[in-house]
Amino acid sequence: MSRNPKKDATDEAAPPKKKKGKLFLMLGIVVLLGGGGGAALYASGVLVPTNAGHDAHRPQLVPRADASSSEVAEAMERARQGQIDPRVFQATYHTLADNFTSNLRGGQAFVQIGIGVSTYYDEDVIANLEKHEMAIRSAILMVLSEQDPIAIATSEGKEALRQQLKNAVNRVLTNKEGFGGIDEVHFTSFVTQ
Repeated sequence: MSRNPKKDATDEAAPPKKKKGKLFLMLGIVVLLGGGGGAALYASGVLVPTNAGHDAHRPQLVPRADASSSEVAEAMERARQGQIDPRVFQATYHTLADNFTSNLRGGQAFVQIGIGVSTYYDEDVIANLEKHEMAIRSAILMVLSEQDPIAIATSEGKEALRQQLKNAVNRVLTNKEGFGGIDEVHFTSFVTQ
């Protein structure tokens, strides 16, 4: 039996081609899996290159038009620690429709108040406030019904009530939307009897 030297050379060269083909196939799979995993991490927000800690679904602070970029950067850092600088961020005000009327603790007196709120965050906070107005009105009425008529006749009592109302509104918004954002509650009218 005679051997064909050309055929033998081809047979010997075939296995390296198979190894190269397998190597490229494995490399392609690794690249695809790595790229897919990277894309998934990017889409989930883990690999977002800008605004570390930025959540696109969370309302954002609104800088004043006259604030410099360095002031805003410093104020943003303090805001992450819960300290919002009203000299750097723009307040937005919103008045809640209709007054609130409630009996006070003990049932002998009542209060009727008008309320406005302010936020340093974007329009998403006001949109959330309007969206959940019924739940917010209910929470406000619950707070009012627990008030001592003598206590809210004083400045200190009114200030304490403002804080309780702010906490109640933010609690509703946090429960419904995952973020409160109301910085202040303001009385637009206040009558007790």
